[in-house]
Amino acid sequence: MKKNKKYPVSRRSFIKVTAASTAALSTISLGGCNTEKVPTPMKRKFGKLGFDVTTIALGGQSSLQWTPDDVDPVPIILKAFDLGINYYDTSNLYAGSQLNFNKAFKKLNLIPGEDNYNEKLRESIWLTSKTAMRWGKPGWAEREDVINWSNGENVKCAVDDVKRSLTQIFGDGEGAYPEGAYLDMVLIHTLHNTAEIDVLYEGLETPLDPNKNFGALVALRDLRDGTNLTGMNPKKEKLIRHIGFSGHANPPAMMDMIQRDEFGILDGLLIAINANDKTKMNFQHNVIPVAEAKGMGIIGMKVFADAAMYHKEPRWSRTPDDVFRKVGTPELPSRPLIEYSLTTPGVHTLIIGIGQIDDDPMKCQLVQNFYAAQIKPDGMSSDERNRIEIQAAKIKPDSNYFQEIKNAGLGAPREVEVTDNKITWQSSYAGDEPISHYEILVDGKFMGKVNHKPQLLKSEPFSFDIENSSGEILVAAVDNAGNRAESKII
Repeated sequence: MKKNKKYPVSRRSFIKVTAASTAALSTISLGGCNTEKVPTPMKRKFGKLGFDVTTIALGGQSSLQWTPDDVDPVPIILKAFDLGINYYDTSNLYAGSQLNFNKAFKKLNLIPGEDNYNEKLRESIWLTSKTAMRWGKPGWAEREDVINWSNGENVKCAVDDVKRSLTQIFGDGEGAYPEGAYLDMVLIHTLHNTAEIDVLYEGLETPLDPNKNFGALVALRDLRDGTNLTGMNPKKEKLIRHIGFSGHANPPAMMDMIQRDEFGILDGLLIAINANDKTKMNFQHNVIPVAEAKGMGIIGMKVFADAAMYHKEPRWSRTPDDVFRKVGTPELPSRPLIEYSLTTPGVHTLIIGIGQIDDDPMKCQLVQNFYAAQIKPDGMSSDERNRIEIQAAKIKPDSNYFQEIKNAGLGAPREVEVTDNKITWQSSYAGDEPISHYEILVDGKFMGKVNHKPQLLKSEPFSFDIENSSGEILVAAVDNAGNRAESKII
């Protein structure tokens, strides 16, 4: 096969990259999704959260949400437990996903208050649900620039969604949930823009008045801490342990969400990351380093671009027909795609939806994904990562429909200001390569440089002291490949 100049790696070469790893799996003698001979799953420190998370996690979509007629989703959850997977993902937006967890949890004795409740098993797993409600209190006027996705007549705010999760997963599904039920984390789901962030931080960045409106974060903090500052937690229940957010579309907004958190609110980040990340404004050199530096637990998603890497056009899944039920394709095996995401610096675990399990281990998505996820953070060379990027972009160049900002390369330093002989600026946005440093010039004369590091807070910009601030000042961002992007002020 002749090499293409733009995509110099052939399909044959790409498959060869993963030959050694896939050969090992082909010799496994498992009774279908039998887990008796499966090794103990690899784990990583989950940020600063005091939990060791398995590198593979069970996603709450796929057959748990859009269940095909011939698939029972409960055995998928049970087999994940058998494999030792300890992170479980679901959402108020995922149709019957939370109800399927309820059925599985009854079989696993994970319902608090029941005589056979296995508290030790419950403490060994991490259960996350999500809300797309931006409000912490009902009654806000609708705004076109702010998502407020409800899940029924009784859901008017993020607090309602937390209680909906608890009743569906642990309770009667009608509003009641047992004492002792909790979620390890609730994510503000699918963040899109800064207008939503402004709403979410109402009552934190602005004075909190329980008689007026406020955002979801301050209300969720009450449910985390067992306080009632908002008036939304009169029983002072502790229903959640951690708060985070997710996003697919907008790296600048997601960085802004993290950098505005001066309140100790955000512990987790769920982020889209796959081999086509750099075909758009990427997450791996922008959002993820900031979250990692903050000590957040980082969960990757959309490893296969919601099956757009495979059998369907690039759009959100809607029906059981959209569920992918095979293990990769010859052109894009699943294993290197999983390995790519797990060797992206900062990523701790991947949620992967399962279409089906199978008696043949080579066709069993759960077993195949489990083995693919047994990789160390540095387990893939930069050359291998580059080859996978090239092949994925060649075969499915438009798969990442959810990333809305084009790849414009390295950005210039933002909001450059000079005050009292001090130059300050907000972080640049990275292109295909990480940012290395910033250079400062005054009237064309090189004055010095500042090494780049993830900016943790907007209130703590980069800075450089100069003796004389008159004349033309230039601040240039430089990345690891030597690319430059400049900002000038007089």
